[in-house]
Amino acid sequence: MISADGLRLSMNWMDNLILIVYFAVVLGIALAARRSVRNSLDFFLSGRSLPAWVTGLAFVSANLGATEILGMAANGAQYGAYTIHWYLIGAIPAMVFLGLVMMPFYYNSKVRSVPEFLLLRFSSSSHLLSAALFAVASVLIAGVNLFALAIVLRALLGWPLPVSIGVAGVFVLAYIIIGGLSSAIYNEVLQFFVIVAALVPLTVLGLARVGGIDGFIDQVFAGPGPEFLTAWGGTGFGQENPLGANWLTITLGLGFAVSFGYWTTNFAEVQRSLSARNLSAARRTPLIAAFPKMFIPLIVVLPGIIALLVYPQIGQGAYDYNDAIPLLMRDLLPNGVLGLAVTGLMASFMAGMAANVSSFNTVFTTDIWRPYLKPGMPDGHYLRVGRVVTAVGVLAGMGTAFIAASFSNIMNYLQTLFSFFNVPLFATFILALFWKRMTAKAGFWGLLAGTVAPISFYVAYKTGMVPISTDQGANMISSMIAFTVDVAVSVPVALATAPKPDHELRGLVYSRAAARDTGEVLPGDSAWYRRPALLGWGAIVLAALCYLPFSF
Repeated sequence: MISADGLRLSMNWMDNLILIVYFAVVLGIALAARRSVRNSLDFFLSGRSLPAWVTGLAFVSANLGATEILGMAANGAQYGAYTIHWYLIGAIPAMVFLGLVMMPFYYNSKVRSVPEFLLLRFSSSSHLLSAALFAVASVLIAGVNLFALAIVLRALLGWPLPVSIGVAGVFVLAYIIIGGLSSAIYNEVLQFFVIVAALVPLTVLGLARVGGIDGFIDQVFAGPGPEFLTAWGGTGFGQENPLGANWLTITLGLGFAVSFGYWTTNFAEVQRSLSARNLSAARRTPLIAAFPKMFIPLIVVLPGIIALLVYPQIGQGAYDYNDAIPLLMRDLLPNGVLGLAVTGLMASFMAGMAANVSSFNTVFTTDIWRPYLKPGMPDGHYLRVGRVVTAVGVLAGMGTAFIAASFSNIMNYLQTLFSFFNVPLFATFILALFWKRMTAKAGFWGLLAGTVAPISFYVAYKTGMVPISTDQGANMISSMIAFTVDVAVSVPVALATAPKPDHELRGLVYSRAAARDTGEVLPGDSAWYRRPALLGWGAIVLAALCYLPFSF
């Protein structure tokens, strides 16, 4: 790590004032949201009362955390335009699948969390295992967000890592405990606009620094090489590219296993849809989010590539890839704009951290504490437990932040976690949703084997037993292994055990009637521009068009 002085930002009174005003607004939103928290449903799912535009922006903002900004900028500096795969094939199709196919089953089953769906579909064993795995994953990912903010605070104030993590964790803890999920979601809407407003000037000034678009292209060709501006070039079998992956591992590993595993089963995202006011709004939530999502690379990945051009030594000892954004902020932004950029990074941290902590407290309270440790208690008891568990989640995240500190590219670490936890859960969900013959025992043993397999593969990769050139290439293969092992274990176990009778599966297994259920229809839901199919297929077509500039 470079010393704190090497990344110190020259903040003046105007920059600090912008930051203070932002923090005051965040706490004000939390206090306002507190008035609507009357019971545990309000605290954990905002009483299922929010409109689609709010949940849609919160959906994309929850993903646009500090890990996304610092991590994807780091990916841009390390892998170049190959990083757009995480947005186009690695996000949009899965978000559309969630909105068009899976959300009716989540929402109509009235589950309060993703693991609770497995309780209804399978049994308590699968439910408890998935809840425990998700709780662990949430804490680990929260730690990544804490470490990402520590990078910002180190650059801003020169604080050491432990102090930065502690101060950041306490602030997020305060506004989630005060206002619950409503506070987190409404702040995420605010944070989305703050983040975009902060990163656009950084991108514009970065392009000006390297001579505009033409100068940018010329410098990339002269430095990293023309393959740094392609998405598919060099991805044939046996060919070399910065990503260390081929087209098969990109499409199946990232585009299917990792992407669908994350976007369709990660409760930090699904929770935003479940808080919508009706099924139509819940389905539109990820579809609305898909449109801004596909343009985020312009303000995240592009600055990462610019950082590599301006600081060729990045990632080679002097600076980590994680430092790409702070370096550009330090050297390019004037005071006032610098304060807005720092505020944007703070906002991105709190969005990501709050998403994981709010999902952690929901899963622990509703899927572990309520059914197995303290069943049958008054609702107020679970509301108090949720607040206490929020503090536990933040404290645990502080501990796991030091694991993230050992990675020079936090996105590599984050994708590793997704391959461990989200991919096998997705494989289990797909079998549960589309195959009536899938049984409770098959769900448990498939999920367990699908989790152990990628962890074992990762250990083999890190110890040199499996030669792969990059961490991201290893993550894509690990994800394919997780999905394959889960299915390979689940299918024979399901065939050897007795399934639930059909009447117990109503609403829990895919059928055309259930998928077409519109639920409660509110005024305006039938407008043509709110039709989920139009939004979904429109997002798919637009994502395909976005690939064209990087495909030749």
